[in-house]
Amino acid sequence: MDWRTVKFDWNRARAFLVTAEEGSLSAAAKALGVSQPTLGRQVAALEEELSTALFERGGRGLELTRNGLDLLAYVRAMGEAASSLSLAATGQATSIEGEIAISASEITAAYVLPSILHKLRNQYPGIRVNLVASNEASDLRRRAADIAIRNFRPTEPDLIARKVGEFSATLFATPKILADLPSPMTEDRCKAPFIGFLSNNERYMEALAQRGFKLQEEQFVARTDSHLVHWQLTRAGIGIGMMPVELGDAEPQVERVLEDKVFGGDVWLVSHRELRMNLRVRTVFDFLAAELSEYFEPQK
Repeated sequence: MDWRTVKFDWNRARAFLVTAEEGSLSAAAKALGVSQPTLGRQVAALEEELSTALFERGGRGLELTRNGLDLLAYVRAMGEAASSLSLAATGQATSIEGEIAISASEITAAYVLPSILHKLRNQYPGIRVNLVASNEASDLRRRAADIAIRNFRPTEPDLIARKVGEFSATLFATPKILADLPSPMTEDRCKAPFIGFLSNNERYMEALAQRGFKLQEEQFVARTDSHLVHWQLTRAGIGIGMMPVELGDAEPQVERVLEDKVFGGDVWLVSHRELRMNLRVRTVFDFLAAELSEYFEPQK
C-alpha cells in the first residue's frame, strides 16, 4: 500500500505512533494522558480505515505487522513535522505570562527547586510552573517539558545546554548502622545492609565495587526506583543509601559513610533551540541558570 496517498486523522495517527514506540496500549495511554479504551478505539479505527492490521500481540506485548512497520516511517515523519510546527509557533510567543514545564529528577524537584521557584514566583507572578519530577530524561523535542535539568550533556543537535554546576553524591547511614561498622573501614564494611534500586541495580553494585564495596545481592534489604523513597528508607535506618552531599550533610538523622564522593558529574540546563526564542522560556531559562549556578557553586 502507498501510504503517501492515504489521508489520516492525526489523532488516530498519533495514537498509532505512540503505541508503536511504547510497545503497549497501557504505556501509550499513559504517555498521551488518555484512557486505554479510548486509545484502543483510535488504533482500531485507523486499522479499519486502512483495512489492514497494524499490530499483532506477541510475547513482549504489541508487535508491528509488516504494514505497521511500513506505516511507522510515514507517521513518524508526520509527528516530527507537527512537533517542529508547534515549536516554531511557540517560539514566536512574546508574553512572559503563562505556563512553563520544567523537568527535573525527583531529588532536584523536591529539595532544590522549591526555594528557587518561590523566587521565580515573586519576580514573575504571571508565570505558572508545571514541574515534571522524574528520574527519566524528558523528551524536549516532543514538548514533554520546555526546560530540563539533567546530570548529563545532551547530544541532540536541536537542543541547547548550559552547564550550571557539578554534583557530588556519597553514602549515608544512621548512627546506629555506622556503629556496627568497623573503624577504620575494612572489607568488613561490606556486611552492612544497603538500599538498592529495582532497575539497574547491577550498575549500582559495579560503581560501589570500584570504591571497595563488593556487595552481594542479599545485602540489599530494600530496593526502589524512587530516589525520594530511597532517601526516606535511608533516614529510617533500613540501610545505607546514596544522596547528594549537600542534602545528606544537612540531614541530622544520618552521617556520611565515606568522607569523599562516590558519584559525581555535571549539572546541565537544557531547552529546545527554537523554544529559546520564546520570551517566557528564555526568561525562565536564564533565571534558573543563575539560581542553579549559585546553588551548585560550592561544588565547583
